[in-house]
Amino acid sequence: MQPLQPAVALSPEGLRSFAAESRVPLWLPWPLPLGWLVTGLTYAGDDRTGAHATVVVCSGPAPLGGAADLMVMAEEPGIGVGARFAGLPGPDPGDGFMTGPPTVKAHTAGHVIALWEVMGEADRSVYVGEARGHWLWMVTWPETASLMLYSRLHLVDLREAAYPADVPFGARSPRLA
Repeated sequence: MQPLQPAVALSPEGLRSFAAESRVPLWLPWPLPLGWLVTGLTYAGDDRTGAHATVVVCSGPAPLGGAADLMVMAEEPGIGVGARFAGLPGPDPGDGFMTGPPTVKAHTAGHVIALWEVMGEADRSVYVGEARGHWLWMVTWPETASLMLYSRLHLVDLREAAYPADVPFGARSPRLA
C-alpha cells in the first residue's frame, strides 16, 4: 500500500506539477458536463517514487437534480485507493468483476474503455475497468449521478502535453477529507 497524500492545490500550477510527476494516468472527463468543476486532486505514493494512484474529483449538478460528485481514479494493481473510495474491503474490485458485458464505456484517444459496475457502499455507484495497464475507477455520489456515465464520456490524460488549459476549479471536495 502507498500512503494517500493530502489534496493537491487546485490551481493550474498545482495541476501541471501534479501531472508532470505522475506515473499513472491522471484522467479527467473532458469536456466537463455543464456546470461541473474540478474540486479535488490527490494521489497515493511518495516524493521518491511518485504517484502510484491518482484521484480527480469533479462536482456539479446531478442529472436528476441536486449536487453530485464524480471521482475518477487510475492506479497500479494492488494499491487499493479505488476500492477505498468505493467502500470495498480489498485492494481490487473483487469477485464477480468482468462477468457479463460491460455496464458503461468511456472513450479516450480513439480507444474504448469498458467499465463494469461493482457493488460498493449503498450511497454511491462504482464502475471499474482497465486503461493503459492500470485500473480505472469511477465512483459517483449519489448513486443516481451515474446516469451521466451512460452518455458518451470522453477522458483525457492530464499528463499529456495537449491537456485542456482552461480546467475550471471549484471549492475543495469533502470527499478527500
